[in-house]
Amino acid sequence: MKVHILDDWFDTLRGLPCFRLLDGHAVTVWTDHLEDEAALAARLVEAEALVLFRERTAITRGLLERLPNLRLISQRGAHPHVDVEACTENAVLFCSNMSAEGPNYAAAELTFGLILSAMRQLPQQMAALKAGRWQTGVGKTLRGRVLGLYGYGRIARAVAGYAKAFGMSVIWWGSEAGRARAVAEGETVAESRAAFFAEADVVSIHVRLKPETRGLIGAEDFASMQPGAVFVNTSRAGLVAPGALLQALNKGRPGMAAVDVFDQEPLTDPTDPLLAHPALIATPHIGFVTEDEFDKQFSDIFEQVNAYASGAPIHMINPEAWRA
Repeated sequence: MKVHILDDWFDTLRGLPCFRLLDGHAVTVWTDHLEDEAALAARLVEAEALVLFRERTAITRGLLERLPNLRLISQRGAHPHVDVEACTENAVLFCSNMSAEGPNYAAAELTFGLILSAMRQLPQQMAALKAGRWQTGVGKTLRGRVLGLYGYGRIARAVAGYAKAFGMSVIWWGSEAGRARAVAEGETVAESRAAFFAEADVVSIHVRLKPETRGLIGAEDFASMQPGAVFVNTSRAGLVAPGALLQALNKGRPGMAAVDVFDQEPLTDPTDPLLAHPALIATPHIGFVTEDEFDKQFSDIFEQVNAYASGAPIHMINPEAWRA
């Protein structure tokens, strides 16, 4: 098959063991990102299969209608960026492994790295030292403090393990079903949503972005947080109501935020009000960007390509497209 891989910005995949799974296919790897739909369609006009890097490129109806040779889109995980209905109407099978085993440890590790960075003011202290200034403030010890985890999923549970190793106590909030699972497994669930945000020294959100979770965290939640608390988001920017985090930082509740995700990505404008805020620590959506995680995820993705090519597709999101 003619397989096109989008948005491999550092041309990483060719050097990973998983890439050998594509032996026998005609593979094109694109290491830049195109926003212009017409230009992207012209680039992909011969593609029979598209491999996606998470949400880096939106798959719209307009794009699909410009790709007459396309038969398969392969990715891993949630897919708010893919118009599945349009895939089906254009006879394009969409495959995505939604039940991959094990947590994303890369994302969990980055989450805890951001917690450490915020509590110890690491970016500010490093920048000051390189600018010739010695110590710029006083940090906070993690031991004895409270980590609030919103969402009882695999990544959050991995973060909880790190926190407990550092001597933090952990409280939970989330959906009713998630809270019930936490209680059943002996975890501490806050008495209420407001109490969750008020009691935590650090709040980290770990929820999938779906229509029902968009804007999940709002101004009232931030207003409940302590002035010295930290809000962490390595999941999706859309989980926070538009503009709510910037407004909250301007009001000083929470006192600091550490995020890996933004409403617009890539975000390359250093004057963006949220990115430029002095109380924000930020990374450019690198939660899953490690060689180890890429090899794990793209093994699944490439196996989906091979399964389709062999006539036995797996992890079908729209099986009606295959039946058609």
